[in-house]
Parts: sequence; structure tokens; C-alpha cells
Amino acid sequence: MSVAFRREGDDEHKEPEFELPIAVGPNLVTPRGLRLLVEAVAQIEAEIAATGDKEACKKLQRRLRYFHTRQSTAQVQAPPDDGSIGIGSRVTYCLNKAEKTITIVGGDEADPVLGCVAFSAPLARALMGAEAGESVEYQGRDDAIAILAVETDPETQA
Repeated sequence: MSVAFRREGDDEHKEPEFELPIAVGPNLVTPRGLRLLVEAVAQIEAEIAATGDKEACKKLQRRLRYFHTRQSTAQVQAPPDDGSIGIGSRVTYCLNKAEKTITIVGGDEADPVLGCVAFSAPLARALMGAEAGESVEYQGRDDAIAILAVETDPETQA
């Protein structure tokens, strides 16, 4: 019989399980971001303790390793006190004649739907260090973004 028709077992055809990818660079977070990491670790540990399923436990332990690493490498950033834009800043800006407000946060707490943008995102990188009243370069245009207001987002400090 040809080797092509032989079946050794199901395990040999499964995709390998890789660790969850960790972003390159520093793990900058807001105080809220660190709290969320601590809460994620506690929740996953509770799920591991409550589950009896070996496969589910392996997946949870994989997530736990990711969040342990993120928690241990977290560098809490205080928002700038000089009025410039940094991690923890809520920024109102005008881009393409549309006014928008975002908060710049760490990578794990980013949620564009809620207006939380990771500090490593191109938009956040363009805004970092600027102040209200300035125009900054974005996507090849020198005055693409007009910064209207900058303040510390109190929700990121809790």
C-alpha cells in the first residue's frame, strides 16, 4: 500500500501551537494598562484552576505566559506635564477636515473602536511630542494634522 493512503494518527496533521507574538520594542503602558494586565493574569489563573479539560488548560497556559511576560516587562508611563502629547494623553485633532479625539495608550490596551490608539501606531507616532496649536506631518503632508487640544485622560491614570 502506498504511503499516501496510510494514516498514522490525527496528531501528525495538526498545526503546531506557537506562542502568542510579543511586539518588538518597549512595553510602555499607562497605570490603567498595568492594572488590566494584572487583572488578565488573575482571570486566566482562575480559569486554569476551574477547568479540567487538558486542551483548554494548555491554551489558557499559553495566554498566561503571554500576559505574565507583558506584566513583567511593563514600563508605566506618566503623562507629560508640559502640555505635550505622550502616553496617557487625550488628543483632539483635525485631519482631512474631520475633528477626532483619541487617547494614546500602551499596545495591550489599544482599542480603536473606543478611541484608544497604541503609542506605536503611525498616527500616535506622528502626534507624540507635539502640543495644542501645532500642525504635524502625517502621510507625507507637512501640515496634515492640526492639534486642537491636549489633556491627560483621567481614565488611563486609574
